[in-house]
Amino acid sequence: MPDSSLNRTARLFPAARGAVELVGRSPAVARVQELVRRSATLEGGVLLTCERGADAESVARELHTRGRPPSAPWVPVACGALDPAEIDQQLFGGPDAATHTDLETVAPSSRLVAARGGTLFLQDVTDLPAAVQARLARIARDGEIRVDGQAVPTTVRWVASAPASIDHDVRDHRFRPDLYRRLAASRIDLPSLRDRMEDVPALATRLLEDVVAGRGESLSPGFTEAALALLGALSWPGNLAELRTVVERVAASCGGRAIQVEQLLPALQLDRTATVFSPAGNLRDARVRFERDYIAAVLRHHGWRMADAARTLGIQRPNLYRKARQLGIPVTRPNDK
Repeated sequence: MPDSSLNRTARLFPAARGAVELVGRSPAVARVQELVRRSATLEGGVLLTCERGADAESVARELHTRGRPPSAPWVPVACGALDPAEIDQQLFGGPDAATHTDLETVAPSSRLVAARGGTLFLQDVTDLPAAVQARLARIARDGEIRVDGQAVPTTVRWVASAPASIDHDVRDHRFRPDLYRRLAASRIDLPSLRDRMEDVPALATRLLEDVVAGRGESLSPGFTEAALALLGALSWPGNLAELRTVVERVAASCGGRAIQVEQLLPALQLDRTATVFSPAGNLRDARVRFERDYIAAVLRHHGWRMADAARTLGIQRPNLYRKARQLGIPVTRPNDK
């Protein structure tokens, strides 16, 4: 059972509707929630590292919301989606053609000026060209820029996202160490979904609520317990983006009814079309494998509480014990003595 400090931290986040990535009560996400709470009020940069498919932007928005007044600007820049000229134009208003050397010259129309007093979020910061990294490092070091000939403080909160490989990029000089130090005054490593599988049912429920709200509907059909158990048993290599895609697919076909396992399976199958299927054994063997994996997933979802698992599976508890013995499924937690 999570300790009281983790429960206390988890209660800080229920109203943060934008911070989807922070939903859950696992120890892994509770640590992130605590780091977000601590980092939000600091003035130094925050670096969010994560795998492909994680929703780093929602965490960056949470940092902004908690650390800045409601009227403060939120300015995101998708570094990986722009070519070098576009990056220069967005961040600085164009290349620095001035002859002075004391401060970086930035146009009034630039994102850096727009972000003054608020948060500048650099998404996929390792995709920045070397010349842009150099200008940002200088601005972060000086804390000032030149706008219309006047030196003005930047007053920008730097938040950036990057893959965990940024450490190798810094070591191999593909990413500037001085810029890294400025951006990573605080560093938050977002866990993958496979490292917080117990949060998947809560995440799926939240995503479904968001989809329904986005369609202007007031009530969510929800998932059955069996459907949540199935979602919680998968590793989700594409992380939150993959889970969101599946939820959106199944929400479009549920017709306002509670989502069953049978409705989930086609969406999951479609989302894994790249997986190579290697048939092994006959249909009976395949059915036994699926039954074993599914019952084990339901048991894991309920913490090996047999009565709850039997209720989800729609069978009597003695029948569940019998099935588990037949299929070689442990009926206690694997680490229980």
